Amino acid sequence: MGLISKGALIISGIRKNVPCPGLTLRQSCYFIVISRRNNTGVPALLPKPIIFTDVLAGYKNHENLAKNCSLCCFTGAWPIGTVPNALATHKSVAGDKAAGNKPLISTIAFGSCNRQDKEQPLWEKILVNKPQLWIWLGDNIYGDSEDMAVLKAKYELQKNNTGYRQLTAATPVIGIWDDHDYGVNDGGKEYPKKKESQQLMLDFLGEPVNSPRRRQEGGYTSYTYGSEGKQVKVILLDARYFRDPLKKDASGKANVPDEKGKILGEAQWQWLESALRESTATVHLIGSGIQILPEEHVFEKWANFPSERERLLTLIARYQTKGVILLSGDRHHAEIMQYTREGGRFTLHEVTASGLTHASTGPATEPNTYRVGNLIKALNFGLIHIDWDKKPLQVQLEIRGVHNEVLQSHTVTY
Repeated sequence: MGLISKGALIISGIRKNVPCPGLTLRQSCYFIVISRRNNTGVPALLPKPIIFTDVLAGYKNHENLAKNCSLCCFTGAWPIGTVPNALATHKSVAGDKAAGNKPLISTIAFGSCNRQDKEQPLWEKILVNKPQLWIWLGDNIYGDSEDMAVLKAKYELQKNNTGYRQLTAATPVIGIWDDHDYGVNDGGKEYPKKKESQQLMLDFLGEPVNSPRRRQEGGYTSYTYGSEGKQVKVILLDARYFRDPLKKDASGKANVPDEKGKILGEAQWQWLESALRESTATVHLIGSGIQILPEEHVFEKWANFPSERERLLTLIARYQTKGVILLSGDRHHAEIMQYTREGGRFTLHEVTASGLTHASTGPATEPNTYRVGNLIKALNFGLIHIDWDKKPLQVQLEIRGVHNEVLQSHTVTY
């Protein structure tokens, strides 16, 4: 996905049985102009899509359709090398997606808990902030089924939401799942359709058909943006595919700690250690569907598996990972947290942004030793602003609401 200017046409590629001579691999496809930037820079859907059967013809002729077009943005899940380099400015590929010459990232938006069948009022407000990246943190739909046709239909409903289409037309999208899009509430490794469900999640995210992420077990992955010295590394952890069943108290309702229980699985742990050890990034965003720092509440969290939580925090500290910000969802509320260990020599933060379509109606507060500020029980999304020019580096963590108002903010320096 590339950056586009005001007035630019946004073109989406969809595979069909129409030859495209402009493509390196002669892949069958066609291209549809679906939207155009208006004067505020926000994409607006065209009343009637314009279809090209040749991507290069579409690129050459777009000035006939919009005189102010200066750049077209092509979205889709093409294999590497199928789109001319001059036209492809962002590609989603698995493993660690090294940035190369990707543009500097300074504004990142993220969120979770999104019912595909409910009103979705936040996409317009998210777009106003002009994020350079959107990160899904799970419950991207509420699938809750072992029938893959049901999950696929719900993903399609979400993909066709007008506000979400505007976001995907303007902004690169990456993400990981949590339980409801995984397929079962509070589910773990016991879910029988996890392999099939993984492919549907990757379809939704536009993962290329030949991506290594499609061949591995689990949806974990990482991305690196920017050049050395001004890099952001996004690490997305899969806290579902390998996770042991939750341990319950005598009532069978509340979760209790399982000292021997596992979350990530050994293959994912080895991958994560390598990603942290070899990283040259200045800012690290580590995403997990469930909360990592909180210990007091009885709901799903990493602290239900204390040895796994400690292993993660120890690993981050061991490699002195720079600028760590944990991102999480799941809870239908929002909060910002700060965690310090080793006598104050090691500090990291967590931002939970959960509630794109619905928010918790439970108690106004709950205990959390690490919370900075208030607990937010309202529709919300998260926003990160990185000021690369400030010395020391300054990162603004924000929770924003349905009117784009700042509900909570916290400034971190590195």
